[in-house]
Amino acid sequence: MSKKKPFALRINENMLKSIEKWAADEFRSTNGQIEWMLMKCLKEAKREPKDKKPD
Repeated sequence: MSKKKPFALRINENMLKSIEKWAADEFRSTNGQIEWMLMKCLKEAKREPKDKKPD
């Protein structure tokens, strides 16, 4: 499992409320929803992170 790094995010209040609602509808945390959304966008742009193989 990859290490998670804390990151402060400033976001429009209305946008955050929409994400929180969507997260609740999907039974995810708000943080989990944002991570899912970001990964989806990365995959669509063919820029998803490559898993590093252990040495």
